[in-house]
Amino acid sequence: MNSIKTGRYRHFKGNEYQVLCLAKHSETTEEMVVYRALYGEGGVWVRPAYMWNEEVLHEGKLQPRFTYIGEK
Repeated sequence: MNSIKTGRYRHFKGNEYQVLCLAKHSETTEEMVVYRALYGEGGVWVRPAYMWNEEVLHEGKLQPRFTYIGEK
């Protein structure tokens, strides 16, 4: 699996998320990140791991989509 650790992350737009675990898609075996929003209703989501680690262009700067901010 990828080098994505469980813990808290900040999205480049400012919201925070908790990575719960890593998983594999049952049909394709693609690596997925299972995470919970730490705002609003606290929904649980999945995202392909390659997208989690992507860099995005935001306000003219290339930066990580998610930045690790700690275990809790």
